[in-house]
Amino acid sequence: MLVLMARAPRPDVPYWPGRRSLAVVDALAWPALLLLTLGTTPFSSGIFGVGASALTLLIAARRWHRAVFCNQRYRLTTSRWGMVLAALILVGAGARLMSM
Repeated sequence: MLVLMARAPRPDVPYWPGRRSLAVVDALAWPALLLLTLGTTPFSSGIFGVGASALTLLIAARRWHRAVFCNQRYRLTTSRWGMVLAALILVGAGARLMSM
């Protein structure tokens, strides 16, 4: 038997002045970083690189649309993944200091 349970939708994010412009920067910065990473690979990525770049541009357009027109639904990516990346960088720096 298959039982489906629907979750309640997440509540809207509170709006404050400057949130829309910060959300647009956040919405475009992460896909741009991914495109930069894809473009600087030391090997030829071929059709995979072209497809990944096209998919990244589509995702960036969707994120931009949500950041501009549905700002109450846009969640900032940097506040979530930026902390994870900062923690990884600190762990790496600590490991480097410990090995010296």
